[in-house]
Amino acid sequence: MLRLAPFLFVTLAAGPALAGATPWQTIAPGVKARLISADVVTGGTAVAGLELDLPRGTNIYWRIPGETGIPTEIDFAGSSGVGTPAVSWPYPEINREGGYLDYIYRGSIVLPIALRPSGDSATLVVKATMGVCSDMCVPVTASFSLPISFGKADPGQSIRLDQAQANVPIAWDQPGEPVRTVTATARGIELDGLDHSIDPSSLIVDVGDPAILFETPQKSPDETVWTAKLLGGAAATGLEGRGIQLTFMTRSGPYFVARQIAAPAN
Repeated sequence: MLRLAPFLFVTLAAGPALAGATPWQTIAPGVKARLISADVVTGGTAVAGLELDLPRGTNIYWRIPGETGIPTEIDFAGSSGVGTPAVSWPYPEINREGGYLDYIYRGSIVLPIALRPSGDSATLVVKATMGVCSDMCVPVTASFSLPISFGKADPGQSIRLDQAQANVPIAWDQPGEPVRTVTATARGIELDGLDHSIDPSSLIVDVGDPAILFETPQKSPDETVWTAKLLGGAAATGLEGRGIQLTFMTRSGPYFVARQIAAPAN
């Protein structure tokens, strides 16, 4: 399990913005971050992003960190001219090192941010809190401010953002249902009718509480359903009726589907 460095927080504010980007900021040893923007509005929406460059052996965490990590959280207080920005989370790596289950990002990563501009210019203000982890986890808080003009597209940043968007799970749009039913069991949930295109080892179960984590689904002995047990073997009380999001990888890319957990059949 990764050790957490106590009381070690790094808070930085970016300097003057370059065209389509803030300057790179060192937010932890060897770790750089900046804001980027495509500087173009399409269908009423513009896209910016938080770009991070992580050295080998270092990672940050998805919005649900898993068993040992610190969730990445982004606040947009102070932004102007962009409505309510929203983060689009690329599909994470599922990491099982050390016997723990975590959802992480490594290397070069861009977290896209969807904007709804109200004029020809805007200011995007981001405060990002995350755990930067190698042999220890360091809680980091970094602040950025990016003035955006939507008069001329930035081709370089547009490419980076398009590549990141391609890794963001989208709502299931393939023929048929990806899963017929999700049912509560004594120790977790049961997935019936999982589409053959879904890689079960890629499936992430999200019930809206990052403290409730599920093991990788396992096929039942009769091979008709998949069972995902709660981590730690805890009893699955109170799952019936809860909303659930299943995020998974297919040959066509990452998808998600929303369902409601049904009560077990009598």
